[in-house]
Amino acid sequence: MDLFPIGHATHPHWEMAADLVLAQLRACMSTGVFAARPALGLVYITDHYAEQAQALLDYLVQELPEVNHWSGTVGVGICANSVEYFDEPALAVMLCDLDPQHFRVFSGEAPLGQSIVKGFNAHTALVHADPNTPELSELVNDLADNTDSGFVFGGLTSSRSDNAQFALSWDRTQAAAKRNKGVYAGGLSGVAFSTEVSMLTRVTQGCVPFSEVRTITSVKEHVVLTLDNEPALYALMQDLHVPLDNPRSAVDKVRETLVGFAPADQPLVRLTGGLDDAAVVRHIIGLDPVRHGVAVAYHVKVGMKVAFCKRDAASAKADLMRIATEIREALEPLEQSAEEAEWQEDETLQQPRPGRRIAGAVYVSCTGRGGPHFGAPNAELQIIRRALGDVPLVGFFAAGEIANQQVYGYTGVLTVFTTP
Repeated sequence: MDLFPIGHATHPHWEMAADLVLAQLRACMSTGVFAARPALGLVYITDHYAEQAQALLDYLVQELPEVNHWSGTVGVGICANSVEYFDEPALAVMLCDLDPQHFRVFSGEAPLGQSIVKGFNAHTALVHADPNTPELSELVNDLADNTDSGFVFGGLTSSRSDNAQFALSWDRTQAAAKRNKGVYAGGLSGVAFSTEVSMLTRVTQGCVPFSEVRTITSVKEHVVLTLDNEPALYALMQDLHVPLDNPRSAVDKVRETLVGFAPADQPLVRLTGGLDDAAVVRHIIGLDPVRHGVAVAYHVKVGMKVAFCKRDAASAKADLMRIATEIREALEPLEQSAEEAEWQEDETLQQPRPGRRIAGAVYVSCTGRGGPHFGAPNAELQIIRRALGDVPLVGFFAAGEIANQQVYGYTGVLTVFTTP
């Protein structure tokens, strides 16, 4: 597996942006360092190009005849390498050097379940989803259940116009008129990968808890009534340092407060104080002074762990550096024990254990993160680059991030494809 060719550009006209990207891709493919004949294209566009999504995909397919498989979506912002494109017309493409036998592009017209019937077993999947899809969380969970690992990653389209998704896989021996258009709205699409595709995924949280961890002891629909058998509203007022006899004075503070949840059998907070990967963060949508409850934008259950949170740039930076460092360390050569080194001394003295290297990466971040949250333009992507090095990377800023079997908020999901 060679490095994945990458290209990205911004221009008022999508044709010019596409030509700039194509020039970069062809330059990569001619160097001998990057893959010369990649099979899968990942394409991300900002919503400035959303209405031209079909024309843009058709142009890429025509100009890159060696690439028969495409996936991607649209966002209010996209990213590539160490650059963020927010609220401007932009395009990013990465061409993945993967064997077509080891991946499948899926969509509503070609569901993942059909690939299993045809003899392909999905280990994990990159998922793009329309946020307006009914019962979206259940669909993501079902999709994860259709993989061997039970793990998927990706994000929800974020767009002020068309929620376009790219999903195209076709045989060029067929007439072009018979292929699917490749641009969809609604539902889920993406790429499923077999166990032969090596990758690592980590989740970084963008919030930090400021309260103690409590357990939900009674609920009514979306309203948390009691925490540790005490009124939930009282617990919130106590943590916000607001007088209980004047809860209306807490309106501004409540608007800035988020709630972290985790299942009863999963940790909510790390030993270092940040939220665990199992945690999901949701908004407070109202206060119930009659029942002394707190209404949240989440399907809550008795037994869940809860902590009130706030968005914190310093913690977000530290946690992003943590996951990128974890990935880098996971790719480094395994250390040998003294016994192993002595046993292999004669044969492998001049052959140190090789580590894995990154061929390409996909990063999905929340629309509420990016440069504005991290303090400077491109700051979020530059943190990743400092930790991983100058690796090919594309991604987008989502209306919700997907990892494990659930939809997150205010997070970043970083996935790297690695060589053996």
